[in-house]
Parts: sequence; structure tokens; C-alpha cells
Amino acid sequence: MGRDEKEKKEESSSMEAAVAAAAQKQDADASDSDESSSSDDDDELILEGVLVRNPDASDSSSDSEEEEDMKPPAKKQKQSKDKKNSKSSKRGGPEIVPMDFIFCDMDEKFFHGIKNLLASSSPAYVATASPLSDLMIKNVSVGTVISTEYEYPPGQERDMDYEGVVYGFASILNVTTYKENDAIKALKKMCLSKCPENRKKELEIVLSGKTKRPAGFYFQSRMVNLPLEIVEVLHKQLIKDMDWAVDNAGGGVEQRKSLDFGAFVRIAPSYREKNTPYYKYFDDELLANHAEFTYEFELPKTFGMDETPYCTVIVMTKTGHRAAVKTLIQLVNGSG
Repeated sequence: MGRDEKEKKEESSSMEAAVAAAAQKQDADASDSDESSSSDDDDELILEGVLVRNPDASDSSSDSEEEEDMKPPAKKQKQSKDKKNSKSSKRGGPEIVPMDFIFCDMDEKFFHGIKNLLASSSPAYVATASPLSDLMIKNVSVGTVISTEYEYPPGQERDMDYEGVVYGFASILNVTTYKENDAIKALKKMCLSKCPENRKKELEIVLSGKTKRPAGFYFQSRMVNLPLEIVEVLHKQLIKDMDWAVDNAGGGVEQRKSLDFGAFVRIAPSYREKNTPYYKYFDDELLANHAEFTYEFELPKTFGMDETPYCTVIVMTKTGHRAAVKTLIQLVNGSG
């Protein structure tokens, strides 16, 4: 499967990876504790702060051949905001890096970054991270990667640590199209073996491929401190991918039908504090709130873990998924 030039929806977000800066404060006895600053001009929105990078999420050394028959939506367009020069915090503080986030098609160069983010998100994916990453990259018509463009100061040498890094991704894999893949088989088996008896028949139907519209495993992972605006765009881009693929993806009518998802199964990383369940990614809670049903189960600890990991299986319809994304948009924009 190939494609001409990358004509994907190119809706990029340009802002510095960060948490919102606090008000500027001058103090002669500046301590080594948290320091943040912002302009006194309330009319200018500046998002700046600490960019925490996954040192293992590097890109591969070479690009794969471009996909020909799965042309993505409209070209991505960078949305630029005025930015201030960031400075490293004082002795012992973290570095603040100016960064443009871009939303890219799935590509072979992102393999290692996707694999490492997926494996580190939950023990549920450790054994299958590599083959699942391969499938997501091949499934180029439905999937988005968050990467970056770094603005090098004059005279500074290029640093590959900042280029081609995967800060997040989202993708959907058809459970029927890839039913013979061992990784998909393993996920189905795990979900069904842990499913409560009163929901097992329903889940079996969803994962059987016998539904009127196909079901897909819903994957997303990212660095947890990404700005909310970036998370919002990631979810919107995935919806645009699916809508575009139904009408335009190569491979004929059957191929397009296979991308017209009616249901999704999300295996979401979660944990517990004092017997109260929490999600690793806040947007998974929004998905769960609009799901047909959810159930949680315990995972075995991996090396170095102090606490028992969990995951929550979220089973939702297309309607529920889009309602959850609408809620996310309202939350990020402070409306509704």
C-alpha cells in the first residue's frame, strides 16, 4: 500500500511545550524551588514551561517508502503564536525549550517513538508494542503522530534529540482486518478473559467482526504533560482521519467500509489510590463517561514497579466517542 505526496490534514499547533507560567515576580533571594514567569500583558497568551522528553522515543534512521493508495485529508497548516524567548531556570532548574508541535502522518521513522510510548503507557502493551506499532504505521489512513519542529538559535548545531521525537499518537486498528495478527489476537484474548460474565457476550459480538459496522482497537499514548490544546487537536485529527478515509481511502469500497468504524475498544492505563480508580490520561475518563460499558482488571507488576498497575477496558460506539470528544473540546475551551 502506498501514497503520493503527503496531503494529510495539516492542522498543527504551534506553542511551547509547557505548563502555563505563573505571574512574573522579582525576588532578590530567589530559591531553587519552582520558578515561572509571564508577561504582565493580559492580552498575550504565552504557554511556556518545561518540556519533558522521553529519552527512548527516538525516530528510526531512515524513512520508509511513501504510501500511494491511502491519501490523507487536507494539508496540515501550522498555527503560529507569538512567543517569548525562554530561558533555563536558575541553578538546578529544568530547561525551557521553545518548540512547535506538528501533527504528522504515520511513518516508519516514528516506529521507535510509538513503540516506546505504547509500551511505557501500560504493562498491557509491553509484549505487543512492537507488532502493534508496525500495524499502526501501515494503517496510514487513520492515525496521527505528534512530533515537533525545534527553532534553533543562530549558531546552534542541530540536535537530533529534538527532531523526529514522538510526543504522542492516536490510531484505530480494525479487529477483523487484522484478526490473524498475533498482537490483535492477544488483545482480544486478554479483554475477553477479564470481561465480567454479564458483558462477555456483548464484547464477543463487538470483537467478532460480525457487527454491521466494524469495530476497532483504539490506541492513544502521549507524554502526560502536553498542553490540553495539543490533546484536543490530537482527538479532532483522529476523527478527521476516519471521516476522510470512509470516502477517500484507497483499496476500493471494501477498504473504505473497513474504516467506517461503529464501535471502539480502548484498553486504557489506570491505577488505584486508596481503592479509588484513576486514569493515566484524563481524556480516557471522558471516553469512559460516554461508553456503553467499562470494566477494570489488575495487571502483573513489571520490574521496578512499587504499585499494582491496572487497566480499564472502555467499549464505546461511534456516537459515544464523538460525544466524548465534544466534551473534551468544551473542557479545553472553557465552554458549555
